[in-house]
Amino acid sequence: MQKKRFLVLTNRIPYPLTDGGNLAMNAMIDGYHNAGKEVYLLAMHTTRHPVSAEQLSNLYQHTNGFSTVDIDNSIHFFGTLSNLLFSKRPNHADRFYHASFIKKLEEVINSFKPDVIQIESVFLSTYIPFIKKHTSAALVLRVHNIEYQVWQRLAHDTKSIFKKYYLGNLAKRMLHFEEHAWQQYDLLLPITSADAALIASSGNKTPYIIAPYGIDMREIMPGQNEKWEAYHIGAMDWLPNMEAIKWFLQDIWPLVHEALPDFRFSFAGRYMPDSFKNMGIEGVSCEGEVPDAAAFIADKKILIVPLKAGGGIRVKILEAMAAGKIVISTDVGMQGIEATSGTHYLAANKPAEFASAIKWCLENKGLAEAIATNALSLIKDKYEQNEIMKRVIEGISDIRH
Repeated sequence: MQKKRFLVLTNRIPYPLTDGGNLAMNAMIDGYHNAGKEVYLLAMHTTRHPVSAEQLSNLYQHTNGFSTVDIDNSIHFFGTLSNLLFSKRPNHADRFYHASFIKKLEEVINSFKPDVIQIESVFLSTYIPFIKKHTSAALVLRVHNIEYQVWQRLAHDTKSIFKKYYLGNLAKRMLHFEEHAWQQYDLLLPITSADAALIASSGNKTPYIIAPYGIDMREIMPGQNEKWEAYHIGAMDWLPNMEAIKWFLQDIWPLVHEALPDFRFSFAGRYMPDSFKNMGIEGVSCEGEVPDAAAFIADKKILIVPLKAGGGIRVKILEAMAAGKIVISTDVGMQGIEATSGTHYLAANKPAEFASAIKWCLENKGLAEAIATNALSLIKDKYEQNEIMKRVIEGISDIRH
């Protein structure tokens, strides 16, 4: 059956388009719209990701509907403690469950009458019982990452005993929550083959289509007057990003700076902690939140991705490859991207390996450029948005109830 009306639910407004999550959600919304589908976006307007009224008035005017619900999802000590002691669900799920969203969801379902409801966060799976009472629409989950895996890795890497216990407990809750949630959908859209394999290994039988972030090459700004400098960009309210930069500055940069005194590294992102802004490290520039991410990276040649925890796919890596950048990343950072070290990027998992990779790039610029060219070809072959959306829409059309 041809499905025309798509209701997309998000746990934040996909704006600004400066971090991977927002970019991935926006690409899916635009993908359905460009394919001729009617699209309605119902988004939580959260206290942790606020958007001004002026900005809101200009967003998603091309869709068939766009509504927001104000949600307080702030993290409070007593709320977190209460969840730890008295709830079996992860705190993340409880923080996104609100009566006001249920009310608006019912209103939109009744007026828009969706054929498909796509949920862009596993934590919004708490609304499935309500949804199934009010519509027979096909349910699709966009699996941006395997959440429990992210927190398992963070727990493993932390030295604090209390923090290790809390993160480990949270990871176990997320594991149970996710495995139950996956079974409630008609179709899963994991963003990587690794995530799809992990879901399948749990015994889950829900059909899936691997749907990586799609790059629209028309929107990619190629490098301009590039300098052989390094950069990183990512929202700092995501703990793995913050831990990655902390590791890079404390353990990796001293080795880089000693070997290459004139080399420069710049990093940017929303919610930048003052502790980073005030570090005053020679050769390092902390830009905080930048108004134009594409302009920030345009004149820099090397993307540094020192992630030690994470899941899903790093949109910023795909965009960097599409723009002809050279990527130096940990294995975790490259997870989900079908790239080969030495051909499409340079792998580095230890401080000395990062320093060595950067030094190699500066001493072998021709070979480094060849790696960037190979990466661009990879993006065109495997991560082009229109081809990805065709597979997704065909899969959704095959859903039967």
